Amino acid sequence: MTRPPGDGPRPRRTPSAGGRPGPARPAAPRRRVGEPRRSADGTPPRPARPRPASAGHRQVAPPRPGARPARRPGPPRRPARPGPRSIRLADPRRRLRLVTVCLLLVFAVFAARLVQLQLFDSDEMAAAAGANKYVRVALPAERGSISAADGTVLATSVDAYDLTADPTMFTPAVARLPDAPEQAAALLAPILGQPKEKLAEKLHLNSKNPKSQYALVMARQSPQVKGQITDLRNQLGKQADTAACRAQRLPVDKGGRQFLDASCVNPLTGLFWEQSTRRSYPANGLAANLVGFVNAEGTGTGGLELQYQQQLAGRDGYATYAASAGRRVATAGGSREDAVPGTDLRLTVNPDVQWAAQRAITDQVANAGAEKGYVVVQDVRTGQVLAMATSPGFNPNDLASARADQLGNAALQDAYEPGSTAKLMTMAAVLDTGTAKWDTHVTVPNTLQRADRVFHDDVDHETWYLTLAGVLAKSSNIGTIEAAEHLGPTQAESNKVLAGYLDRFGIGKPSGLGFPGETRGILAKPEDWNGSQQYTIPFGQGLSVNALQATSVFSTIANGGVRVAPSLLAGTTGPDGRFTPAPAGAQTRVVTPETAKTLTEMLESVVTDEQGTGNKAQIPGYRVAGKTGTANRVDPKTGKYSGYTASFIGFAPADQPRVTVSCVIQDPVNGHFGGQLCGPVFKQVMEFTLKTLQVPPSTSEAPNLAVDWKP
Repeated sequence: MTRPPGDGPRPRRTPSAGGRPGPARPAAPRRRVGEPRRSADGTPPRPARPRPASAGHRQVAPPRPGARPARRPGPPRRPARPGPRSIRLADPRRRLRLVTVCLLLVFAVFAARLVQLQLFDSDEMAAAAGANKYVRVALPAERGSISAADGTVLATSVDAYDLTADPTMFTPAVARLPDAPEQAAALLAPILGQPKEKLAEKLHLNSKNPKSQYALVMARQSPQVKGQITDLRNQLGKQADTAACRAQRLPVDKGGRQFLDASCVNPLTGLFWEQSTRRSYPANGLAANLVGFVNAEGTGTGGLELQYQQQLAGRDGYATYAASAGRRVATAGGSREDAVPGTDLRLTVNPDVQWAAQRAITDQVANAGAEKGYVVVQDVRTGQVLAMATSPGFNPNDLASARADQLGNAALQDAYEPGSTAKLMTMAAVLDTGTAKWDTHVTVPNTLQRADRVFHDDVDHETWYLTLAGVLAKSSNIGTIEAAEHLGPTQAESNKVLAGYLDRFGIGKPSGLGFPGETRGILAKPEDWNGSQQYTIPFGQGLSVNALQATSVFSTIANGGVRVAPSLLAGTTGPDGRFTPAPAGAQTRVVTPETAKTLTEMLESVVTDEQGTGNKAQIPGYRVAGKTGTANRVDPKTGKYSGYTASFIGFAPADQPRVTVSCVIQDPVNGHFGGQLCGPVFKQVMEFTLKTLQVPPSTSEAPNLAVDWKP
């Protein structure tokens, strides 16, 4: 059956329940583009409920009027082909237990280490941390200077440099040399004047501190030495940086270690310089026996450098800063206390007089072939020491060239028997007690028996008929014994009277200077004077003094019988720049002014009278009072008498005393009398001192006391 055209599609027949096809369902009209779908009965579909927007879903807005219709969705995607079957995992609880056990073990290790650090090693760790974190650096104080009375600098501190090294840079692994310390020491030894073995030892790592990166090679080197070593290091550095050395950088294997050719290595690379100061003595040996010296660390070791060490040294400061791996941490802060400079010392020494005294005693010691000698110059009014010279001397800038026995101050440290210069104290006791007068007649035999000894004068003579002034002028031992015997009703009483005067003159007691090593001399108690000693002490044997003590005796007479304690320090200048004068020396009345005047006139006879022993001490235009001394010398090594001590002590002008000069020469060979050896030294030094101080000449003549009488 044909379907008429225009009737549309044939309706699909559906089977009925009985299997027959039912009546055909009318076909749905074709939907136009953009037209909503309709249900089978032709009714429009129920509008869809809008779905709320949620995360992961984007809400599409309805099309706007007149908008282009949405694209028709394409065909559905083909479902993915199923992959292989996934592997089934093990039980997760087992993995959890394994991880838990591992974590517990780690925490146990941490806990054990924490207990160790907190309980057992806490103190050590804290100390180490503090040491590594904070570094304390000393800031040395500038040492005070020592100057003469006119400001001439005798000791000062100048710029210097410490030569240091990093021993780790001299190891074979770093230096690339098998013997870097030895090579460096061989180069430094001629410049530093030190044995190369000693220098090499300092450049090696210290077995006690094998990680130390610091070693002090030489302290307080001059800028000249620094320049020499720096130039040498730069020269070696240029040599090691040549094209030939750069071309042969391949090391040479020696015993498992790799080294470079020696000519291509600078063994001084590990040396460094640190700013420092050193002691300098611009006047070289002038007053060196007084000034003293310092050791390699800059600490006073002799003389005034030692005596005033605390004042001269000042107080060191310090700076503290944080450090890490040996380097300063600038942002970690720190603290600082500035150093306080040392105190400057101003001495009473006149540099011109000191120079004249040193030259005079040095020449005479050489001429006499003596062991040593010393000169002391003192102001009789103030007690100030204007000069104190010893021979042989030394240069504190070159201690290596000096002998140990030259480094002291023999004028204060030697105890010697004064001999006839001590007769002045005996005569002072005789006159001051009224026992005798200057013109008392004294009969002096050739010999005198006392106790267990027979006494003589220094020359053999017939019986002398002398005044007491003549006994002093001719320096008679026998006449002095006879005068001293009358100081008391008995010899024991006489001994006590004489001992009292010796004590007031300062014998057997410190001079008051406080100088290191100064001797107080030797004076036994009068009750301990033995049979011969009670007769030898009056003429200067059996007791010991130092040169300053002997000088002070004559200054006491020159000052009208008043002893002024000797002084060497004029004053100090503190860090604030203010000068503080030293206190004046203590004064003690020893004899009356009348006694002092008479003794002065008696001492003039020693110099002016033709029978006197001190004629060589005369100075034209000035009245001079003095006394010679010639004593048996006790050898300090054997304790027995050996040789002589020659001396002369005097003051001038005798009419207006101003200065006392003493000269002592020990163990001379060419002559031994005090007037012969020390008289010219006294004249030379005294004449120069009077002119330097502009002391006017005497305006009156010497009294010329009678020295003898006719029976």
